[in-house]
This record gives sequence, C-alpha cells and structure tokens, in this order.
Amino acid sequence: MKEVSPHFILYVVAVGLGVSIAWMDSRPNWDDTAITVIMILGVTAILGFANPNRSWIWALSVGVWIPIGNIALYNNYESIPALVLAFIGAFGGAFARRLVSSRP
Repeated sequence: MKEVSPHFILYVVAVGLGVSIAWMDSRPNWDDTAITVIMILGVTAILGFANPNRSWIWALSVGVWIPIGNIALYNNYESIPALVLAFIGAFGGAFARRLVSSRP
C-alpha cells in the first residue's frame, strides 16, 4: 500500500476549506464580507506557514472557489479579489515562516 504524502493531505484540507468558505459565502442570507475575508486570509496564511514552498498552490486551492461559484451562478466577476486575498495570505504566511526559521 502506498503511503499518503503530507502535501496531499494539506491539499485536500485546502480544497475542503476553500469549498466550505465559498459555500458559506454563497448562502442567500450571508452578507458578512469581513468574516469571509478573514477566513480566506487566515486559512491561506496557516497553509503558507505550514508549507511555504507551495504557497501558490494553497492560494489557488482556497481562493479560487468563490470566484468560480459567483461567476457560474450569478455571472458576477466582482469576487475575483478573493483570489488576490488568498495569494496575500499564503505568501504572507510563507514570509512569516521564513522570518521565524531564519532566526538562531
């Protein structure tokens, strides 16, 4: 039996959290953008800190679902900045990891 890679596990977690955030954001009564932004930034920052070499993968895995859902369901392109926030969070987490690990 082949052993499961830790990168694969983090990838599944990232996609699951990204889909969950997008699902929550798509609810008819959900109108709290600040919480959605904090969740995207927080999740991607943690993943970027956990594995800084794959920051772009974490940003796409979490952040792409909100724009895809909004474009597919509502023809709304105004949610593309969610993807930008995901990249900011992931690379911010990677930067924090490099700061922490470079200290003696």
